[in-house]
Amino acid sequence: MTKRKTTDTLRIVSLAPSATSILCAIGAKKLLVGVTKWCKEVAPVQGLPQVGDCWSGDPAEILALHPTLVIGSVPYKQETVAKLLEHPLTFLAMNPRSLAGIESDIHLLGRIVDRAAAANQLAARMRREFAALVKSSRRVKRRPRVYCESWPNPRISSPPWVAEMVKIAGGEMAVAAGQRVTNAQVAEARPEIIVLAWAATGAKAKPDKAYAVAAWKDLPAIRDKRVYVISDELLNTPGPPLAEGARQLSRILQKLPVRQARA
Repeated sequence: MTKRKTTDTLRIVSLAPSATSILCAIGAKKLLVGVTKWCKEVAPVQGLPQVGDCWSGDPAEILALHPTLVIGSVPYKQETVAKLLEHPLTFLAMNPRSLAGIESDIHLLGRIVDRAAAANQLAARMRREFAALVKSSRRVKRRPRVYCESWPNPRISSPPWVAEMVKIAGGEMAVAAGQRVTNAQVAEARPEIIVLAWAATGAKAKPDKAYAVAAWKDLPAIRDKRVYVISDELLNTPGPPLAEGARQLSRILQKLPVRQARA
């Protein structure tokens, strides 16, 4: 059996928007037979059957699509995966922690679906876009402290790759990335910019919630009204959407006046 025929037998259910965005970007959309409702925010998958994600997915609904490969992400509900693996399919859990890890996932999926060349092109394009932003970030006179948040209650800072994106855009993440943090920890870090990208909310994060935190009233970001919202899929989806997320971060950081160096 040729490699092409092997890939033609693939029936992929993607429970991870990141995987869906990568597969569509490298021309492998035709292999998808099911996605989650969150995938439509990052890829043109309207019309494909929708199932739940790694936590809320009904194994019976997923299995009804007769997948040969189910792609999820960490963390996942062990009971769901165990039920899936009672059947003759492969489960792939993606768990990138850095931009390099995301690039590795792009190459991995490219090999799986016989689109290695397209995956190489996607990874190279993202690297070029990040490099261009590094160059433009030189216009930022100094590196402002930035707090990026992926969830407000409990308060969780944005994933580790977002800290890299903030640096690419010309700033420095004010707190440890991808961790639960307290109001006091954020206050102690004294961010000059706050970016809200709350998971599964699109662009509906609420800056008023940040301005209302009593412990933050003296923060430079609060005092100078520099709380911004970036649609969550642009920071929280470890795949092609990150390029636009980095561009939006860059635009925000370049708005910071030099006079704020006294903060």
